Amino acid sequence: MPSVDPARVHALVVGIEAYEAGDDWRLPGPAQDAVRFWRLLRNAGVPESQLRLHLSPLPSYDPQVPYGRADQATLRRVLVRELSEAQGDMLWVWWGGHGVLDRAGRLRLFCADAGVADKVGIDLESALARYAGDAVPGLREQMWIVDACETFEEDLAFREALPADALPVGRPNHAHRQTVLRAAGRGRVAANDPVRATGLFSDVLLGLLADRAAVLPAPPDPEELFPAVRARIASLREEGRTLQHPEIRLQGPDRTETLPPAGPPAAPRPLAAFQRAVEALLAYPLMHDPDERQTVVAALNPRVTAVLRRHSRARTDVVNILGGLARRNPQALWDLFDAVVSIDDDPKLKNELAAALAELAAPSERRRDGR
Repeated sequence: MPSVDPARVHALVVGIEAYEAGDDWRLPGPAQDAVRFWRLLRNAGVPESQLRLHLSPLPSYDPQVPYGRADQATLRRVLVRELSEAQGDMLWVWWGGHGVLDRAGRLRLFCADAGVADKVGIDLESALARYAGDAVPGLREQMWIVDACETFEEDLAFREALPADALPVGRPNHAHRQTVLRAAGRGRVAANDPVRATGLFSDVLLGLLADRAAVLPAPPDPEELFPAVRARIASLREEGRTLQHPEIRLQGPDRTETLPPAGPPAAPRPLAAFQRAVEALLAYPLMHDPDERQTVVAALNPRVTAVLRRHSRARTDVVNILGGLARRNPQALWDLFDAVVSIDDDPKLKNELAAALAELAAPSERRRDGR
């Protein structure tokens, strides 16, 4: 890349550790990673007024630099009204926090005011589309870096559907060049180190960018940078610290492609724990009969079943029953098991149901998927 005038560089730097959803969403690391990145660009000469830092830090972390709010209204205003009109050549976007792939396969990045019943955020695909079209006349060179989970929404059994969060998009053109680095890979978790308070991907990338500080604020050659990122994450996978596979997408006037992962192609996605449990229950003929299904539910603790949503369709009812028990009292999944096998003790069905419920009830590691 040719050199870039720091005075012509803009950045949006986001790190969200604390969410309105409460302590279950606490994520130590993204705010600290964001400040480390902010300092790299500031040390490279980018004016502080052009470095838009938006944080939601945990109380234990003091950023010691000025920052703005990281709620959806603020970040949407920055993306739609402020940065879109910025006069400059280069845009850096850094985002760390919780994320999820919605049912349309679009990455949703949750904002600090995301709550359990209203998971507001930014639709990354619509943001990229906006910044690749005539809605953004400048900022022709762009580097987007996202450290967030890409777990499938349907695997998480959210009680409420995700709200529509798309940004307005103009007409596409061939004036912009975007490099997009995503930490997790489709359907995967972006691992976090709560002890060191950093995302594994963020820590790797920040170290590599620091090694290349001489070229900043111009972006490093992505085809030189990404193999180094991929190699270091691969070593972390071998150590058992993560399962993620970072992805890089290059889009510009002369090319649009996603660089393939190293090694053989990934195996097909295994059946998710929740879906496996649903299928294991529906394998029992009794679960397709409303009266027998009610007999099973009646055998459970009434304080738990009183708040379950029920449905006349067998699959929908099973999804509601499993989702309600897993959220409110995972131990009740084994009461469900006992109730089912007391009616039908088929050994093959029983073994699969036990394995599926054990997987569903297993404690999950802290993830960047809002769970």
